[in-house]
Amino acid sequence: MHNLEVMLGLAREALENGDPNEAVKLLRPQAAKHPDHGELQALYGEALVDAGRLPDGLKVLEEASRRMPEDHDVLSALGDACFEAGFPERAQAAYQAIVDRDPEDADALVSLGLVHFHQERIDQAELCYRKALAIEPDSVFAWHSLGDACFAQGLVDEARKCFEKALELDPEDPQGHFNLAEFLYENGDLKAAEARCREAIRRDPRFGFAYLTLGNICLDQELVQEAVQCFQKFLTLEQGPSSKEIRDEVAALIEGLREEI
Repeated sequence: MHNLEVMLGLAREALENGDPNEAVKLLRPQAAKHPDHGELQALYGEALVDAGRLPDGLKVLEEASRRMPEDHDVLSALGDACFEAGFPERAQAAYQAIVDRDPEDADALVSLGLVHFHQERIDQAELCYRKALAIEPDSVFAWHSLGDACFAQGLVDEARKCFEKALELDPEDPQGHFNLAEFLYENGDLKAAEARCREAIRRDPRFGFAYLTLGNICLDQELVQEAVQCFQKFLTLEQGPSSKEIRDEVAALIEGLREEI
């Protein structure tokens, strides 16, 4: 069992370092040996999804959820994979199953809220986020998400407070800098947005959507060549199926901008 724990640690490290293929290589033989180890199966499925093998990841997680229908690690990973694959109803069912068994699971509540948010059920999303914060007031995940919900409803001041609260709780979090960058960009403060975006990238050089926003900021400042470089970096980093539509749009934009360089 000790060796398995070491292997799980190495696989997590590989995922954090942006090497999901290495994580898959480490986890595959262990997953075959331990089909009823929820944490292992969840991490293996996550690694497959991150490696661009979404159907394989879903298959692993769906099989694991049939064997272990009450395992929260498996249900959470299944929900994330279904959400990534564009199956919101299945994602919602997985997260709801966690909440039904443990109404105090703040992360599951936020994840459930994200499904509602992306289905444009903003009121239900906000309710999930506020429930999560009542349980876990220092949840950076919940503050980020509540900020998005407030912004979507035109509650600009409240949205900013949420993003700033998230960053106050975790100043090292690149997502916090990115969310504030997006907020500043949408409100026309290009220089401040650029600074936050660059800070997000400094903290996470593989943050694809930060490059996309930075590209848009550069484009608005007529820095066309730098914008193209940012857009190309986005295309390199974002390979998931959920981002295909926006990748196609960015690729077309690059072709048009090249004529101006």
